[in-house]
Order: sequence, then structure tokens, then C-alpha cells
Amino acid sequence: MESIEIVLLALIGLFAGMVGGMLGVGGSIVMIPAMTEVLGPNQHLYQAAAMIVNFFVVVPAVYQHRRAKAIDGATVIRIVPLSLVAVLAGVGISELPFFAGDGEAYLRGLFGLFLLFVAVTDLYRLARKRRDGSAASAEGVTSIGVPRPISWCSAALVAIPTGLVAGVLGVGGGIMAVPLQRRFLNIPIRTAIANSATIIIATSLVGATAKNYAYVVDSGLSIWSFILAALLIPTAMIGSSFGSRLTHRVPLDFVKVAFFFLLLVAAIRLTYGASRDVPQAHTPSLPATSTGAHSAPPLLSRRMTPTTSTTPAQLICTPAPIRV
Repeated sequence: MESIEIVLLALIGLFAGMVGGMLGVGGSIVMIPAMTEVLGPNQHLYQAAAMIVNFFVVVPAVYQHRRAKAIDGATVIRIVPLSLVAVLAGVGISELPFFAGDGEAYLRGLFGLFLLFVAVTDLYRLARKRRDGSAASAEGVTSIGVPRPISWCSAALVAIPTGLVAGVLGVGGGIMAVPLQRRFLNIPIRTAIANSATIIIATSLVGATAKNYAYVVDSGLSIWSFILAALLIPTAMIGSSFGSRLTHRVPLDFVKVAFFFLLLVAAIRLTYGASRDVPQAHTPSLPATSTGAHSAPPLLSRRMTPTTSTTPAQLICTPAPIRV
């Protein structure tokens, strides 16, 4: 891996952390498309790495939200258990044979379509809010007051979609948890963001463990997901701490507009790239040069120079020296 790629990964972590801290998401919706641009397509690897980083993104954010007294503990306690079951189910779906090997193109395309859905939905909500001319007073609330009990049924409407999307696509789940809390639980936007970040602490920890176990087994004990996560985490935590402060200090509308354009570009590029790769998916190929369904991304693997005594597993497990 070259020095410029390490710098780019650090910048990706910083921006993803800032977005994640500000909007109550893990940051995967930034990290995964960005790593695809920098390192080439490898959806399973990037999801495994991003799910590790998500945990470290939300920890500083939760600390800031707690200082602002914005977390509704009663709601979080109801949502978390159901979310954990759903995220494990989601990871299992992402590891189906259909998505293995070259089939990762389908998973990448699904992720692109998900980003497009999120972008269009956010734009619609913002346009509707301005058309109605009513920014509800709840939008400005920064503390929760007296916690309101919610039913398990209401909690499931938030938890199950959040966990499934998080597990299948390797995201934190906040991109679902925030609007679903608003829709079904009538929770103020800033409290929903704080709750979402708190929920992601649990779902990202469980989801990252399951996804990385599957990735390590399928790729022949590859440690690339941990290497990428280690490069992203330091700056992601800095960005998250800064972004979570902004949640309680600045209007969120201009952030959402900028975020819409970012998601739109990422969605188009991911979906288009996946559509070009799909026709080749699951077709006979030359003998594989990696040990499993998941391998290192092109820009990483091509810098691993084989020798006569080097096994394929060693190539995957041992990163090439960084060029200075």
C-alpha cells in the first residue's frame, strides 16, 4: 500500500466520522463508496472494515450526546435487543452463496441502490418540510425531558429494519433508525440522532464480530479488514467528536442538502460500476489466485509480489511493505 493511499484512507475516516457524528450514523455510507473509489471494488472487505470503524465512530458521538442530555434511555433499551437479532440475520444474508466471489457485484449494486433511496428520501423530507412551512418545535429540542415508554411492537418497527440493513450492507443502521424513530415513535430529530448513535454501539460490535469472522474464514485468514480499520479509526474518532458537537449547535438542513449530493454521486457510481461487473458474475474463470470467496482489493493485492515459497494464504494475510 502506497503512502498516498494511507493518507486518503485517513481523510476518508475523518470525513466519515464527522458525518457519522453529526447525523447519528456509523459512517459506512461514506467509507464504503470512498474505499471503492480509492482501492477498487471489494464490497465484503470494505463492509467488514467499516463495521469495525462504526463502533469507534459512535463512541465519541455518544459521549457528546450524553453531555447534551439528548439520549432517551428507555427507548434505546427496547430497540437494542431486537436490533442485535436483526443484524445477525442481516450478516447471514450478506454471506449467502449468491453474494460470494464475483457475486459481490450484486451486493455492491444493492448498496448503491440503497444510497440512492436514502438520498431521494432525504430530499423529499426536506422539500416537504419547507413546503409545509412548519419546522416543528421538536426539531430544536436538545434534551428529552421525561422518558416515554414504548411498546415492543413499536420498538420492532424501528429495530428490525435497522438491524437488517446494518447487517446486509455493513452500515451502522442510523440511516434507518433516525427516520423510523421520527415516523413511528414521534421522537425529536436530535434525540433520534443521539438514540441512533447509542444503538449503533451495540449493533456495530455484534455485526462487526460476525462479519469479520465470516470474512476471515472465507478469505483464507486474511487480516485486511483489520488493517483498513486501523487506518480509518484514528481520524474517524476525531471527526466523530467534532461532528457530534455540531449536531447540537448548527442547523441540520444545509448539512442534509450537501449530504444528498454526496449520496447521489456515490449511488450512481456504485450502481453503474456494479452493473458493469454483474454480467461476469458467477462465470467460469481461470484458477483462483486467492483462497476464498473474498480477497484483497486490486490496488492492495497487486502489490503483493509472490515468490516460489509463498502460499496464496500468505499473500492474503501479509500486506506488502508501504512505499515511502
